[in-house]
Amino acid sequence: MNHSAVRNAASPEVLGSHSSRRSFLQKIGLGGLAAGLAALGFQSFRSLVPNVLYEPPSKFKIGPPTGLAEGVTFLEDRRLYVFRSGSTYSAVSAACTHLGCTVKYMKLQQPKQVEVNGEVRSVPFEFHCPCHGSKFYDDGTNYAGPAPAPLRWHRLELSPDDGQLMVDLNMEVERNFRLTV
Repeated sequence: MNHSAVRNAASPEVLGSHSSRRSFLQKIGLGGLAAGLAALGFQSFRSLVPNVLYEPPSKFKIGPPTGLAEGVTFLEDRRLYVFRSGSTYSAVSAACTHLGCTVKYMKLQQPKQVEVNGEVRSVPFEFHCPCHGSKFYDDGTNYAGPAPAPLRWHRLELSPDDGQLMVDLNMEVERNFRLTV
C-alpha cells in the first residue's frame, strides 16, 4: 500500500491536529499584526499630543534692581545666589558641580589672601558643599573636595518691558561677568 494513501486515510484526529495547529498559527500571526497596527496607531496619535515640561522656565525675572539687598541674596527655589555691590550685579549657581548638592555661602571671619589664576586677591567669603566637602572661592573657583569644575555663573540682563533683572539659567557666562545698571 502506498504511504500517501495511508496518510490520507488517517483518522480525523490527525487531520484535526493539523487543522488546529494551522488555526493556532494563524491566530498568532493575526495577533502580532493587530499588535503592530495598534502600536503604530498609538504612536501616530501620541505625535499629536504636545510634550509639556512641568518645570520652571530657565529665563525668569527676579525683581527690580533696587529691590535686591546690598550683598548677597539667595533664591532658594532656583538655587541661585545674586550679588549686589552698588549698581553692579552678578549671579552664581548654588548647585555643586560634583553631584548637584546646594552649596552654602560662608562669610569668612576675616578675608584670606589666595592666588587664583596667577593673581593674588582677597577673598571675603566662600561656598561650601555640605554633601562631600567641596569648597569654592568667592568667584566659584573650586579648590578643595571632589568638585571637578567651578560653579556656573549665569547671565543677568534688564527686562526691556519693565526694567526688572532677568536671569537666564541656560546662558553660562565668564566668572568675571557683572551687570552694571
